[in-house]
Amino acid sequence: MTAPVDQSGFDYDVFVVGGGINGAGIARDAVGRGFRVGLAEKDDLASGTSSASTKLIHGGLRYLEHYEFRLVREALIEREILWANAPHIVWPLRFVLPHHKGLRPAWMLRLGLFLYDHIGGRKRLPPTRTLDLASDPAGRPLKPGYRTAFEYSDCWVQDARLVVLNARDAAARGADIFTRTECTSLVRADGGWRIVLKDRRSGDIREVTARMIVNAAGPWVDRVLALATGINRVHNVRLVKGSHIVVKRLFDDPRCYIFQNADGRVIFAIPYEDDFTLIGTTDEDFDDNLDDFAISGEETAYLCAAVGDYFRKAVAPEDVVWTYSGVRPLYDDGASKAQEATRDYVLKTEGDARTGALLDIFGGKITTYRRLSEEAVEDIEAILGRRGPAWTKDAPLPGGDFPLDGFDIRVDALARAKPGLPRTLLHRLVRNYGTDAETILGSATALVDLGRCFGADLTEAEVRFLIDSEWAETADDILWRRSKLGLRLTPVETAALDSAVADMTNKTAASG
Repeated sequence: MTAPVDQSGFDYDVFVVGGGINGAGIARDAVGRGFRVGLAEKDDLASGTSSASTKLIHGGLRYLEHYEFRLVREALIEREILWANAPHIVWPLRFVLPHHKGLRPAWMLRLGLFLYDHIGGRKRLPPTRTLDLASDPAGRPLKPGYRTAFEYSDCWVQDARLVVLNARDAAARGADIFTRTECTSLVRADGGWRIVLKDRRSGDIREVTARMIVNAAGPWVDRVLALATGINRVHNVRLVKGSHIVVKRLFDDPRCYIFQNADGRVIFAIPYEDDFTLIGTTDEDFDDNLDDFAISGEETAYLCAAVGDYFRKAVAPEDVVWTYSGVRPLYDDGASKAQEATRDYVLKTEGDARTGALLDIFGGKITTYRRLSEEAVEDIEAILGRRGPAWTKDAPLPGGDFPLDGFDIRVDALARAKPGLPRTLLHRLVRNYGTDAETILGSATALVDLGRCFGADLTEAEVRFLIDSEWAETADDILWRRSKLGLRLTPVETAALDSAVADMTNKTAASG
């Protein structure tokens, strides 16, 4: 291990470029071990790939087919760790996998699920079981040709909130988080880095210095690497677009479905935000504009047809109420098909403590972000010197400081303490904010005490909390990343919220 060097003269030990799940996770871990940390995100936190996932904390059942046993084992272990650290935004789900004659044989599914149950040290989640679809309620929404299914466990996550909570914890421990701030220049100087940051709201420029750069820019990772090295033609990641559609609720069963498709892919149909069904995802190579893309008509038709092979009720493009797309920065391992490219992560370091070190993060998935962050900080310590032990395994994220079986208990306690507030509101606040729900509610005993209502049950008190504590600056930040209330507000309500948020943000900036 390299001996620690003099840290004086630098604003930061570590500066992270990218405010997705990997960047926020690394910033949190590093500052918690004693490093001085800054992070810049050119847009809102989780505004890229990290808010465009299928919202699952899962081992990746289909990765077993590609022999990615290490990745699957690590992800399966992480499921229960993340659930324990954030029981408000992570919770268990059961998945129903119907056997489709002519595709993967039943023995292969049983073998894969046996491995899935046992290689990850499952402790709390229930094991796989076989279903008779003729008698089990899971068979009701399905076409009559499906007779057998397998039910197994994984977890759900509010993906963008996971990013925000990591950033909040990093900031609480001393990290500087700069949102809507673009890194426009990275230059080695004086044994470290000079970093030029542009505030995309005001246009203001600032320069900071750091001993080491962590490039966690997701799909933009090669772009940032080119900025740091001055080499324009940099290619390390394979960009793969994944798109999802949301429709009105297709089935009443609380379980999710995972469907095999004839092209070898799998498609999920997941209960979503109480009244909807989330369907996804696609996998197609992407080489277009990273700052402007959306689901294609072909992708929408593909997802509708895929679930239509299984459900009695057909799904048509006109049934879609919302879509979202993200670009995954998969490490380019030369796989011939997008769905076969590895979902594992690769960390590469160049430079040293005397000349300025750079750590590039390629690939990864939400489920394994915490382990990726640990490995990244170990690489940082190998260059800058050890600061402290790994600590995030048993550290709750903000709002998650209650037992795994304590969610309903917290909702019940709030309902007793505040009988004048709707239980649906209390349930949603605990689901999104955990113990921080009490901070939002304060002394309120009736809805009027929470200020203006913008639609659904979104109140001024919640909006103020998101502005003051979670870097929200627009209606989109609130409605599509820190919540999914965008599915419920009208365009007029959304416009009114955007205007109110702008006014609140300007007043906060003026008073600050």
